[in-house]
Amino acid sequence: MNPHPYDAVDISAPVSGIVVEEGRGALPFHLIHGESLVAAAAWAAGEAGVDLVDLTVALSVVAERGEALVLHDPLCPATPPDFIASCADRAAVDDVVAVGVRPVTDTVKEVTGAAGAATVGATVDRDGLVAVCSPVVLPPSVVGDLFGDGGGLPSTDFVELVAALRERYGDDRVALVDAPAEARRVGGPDDIAVLEALTDPR
Repeated sequence: MNPHPYDAVDISAPVSGIVVEEGRGALPFHLIHGESLVAAAAWAAGEAGVDLVDLTVALSVVAERGEALVLHDPLCPATPPDFIASCADRAAVDDVVAVGVRPVTDTVKEVTGAAGAATVGATVDRDGLVAVCSPVVLPPSVVGDLFGDGGGLPSTDFVELVAALRERYGDDRVALVDAPAEARRVGGPDDIAVLEALTDPR
């Protein structure tokens, strides 16, 4: 039985993918279950049926193939393959950018004023907030628009990327998809230890 609130799917059309290491420092090369985070993320994408492309391949080539593009964050190394596949299918079928998100559990405060003189204000209602995790899947139309003329991603930071995509294409073209707990993003060794315990294969 699938323990997640989505069904395992086979990707209905060919899809390319990239594990995005840029701007993440050395953390993608830390280990989880004896493998580097980047290797674990690449394995999950491959198991999902994603054709990972070498970063030396011009993304205009991916645009010419007319395929969706999965962007997978190695800092979300335990994202289940069936969730990646379901996001890829959603992007291709509905012509939307599919973004894996998790609920915000930390307390968030409003801050006003400049650095050094900032004032902490009211608590922000977490019900209206989500944390971007992985994947971010671009449908073929968006891949063609972004890369067809030799252009590129607005950012490799997924939070900045999603904000830029919402501004460019509108909120209706960016679908936020509830991700399972295993898809959580890690920010350091302590987070990796928690994720490792959560996903203990035993």
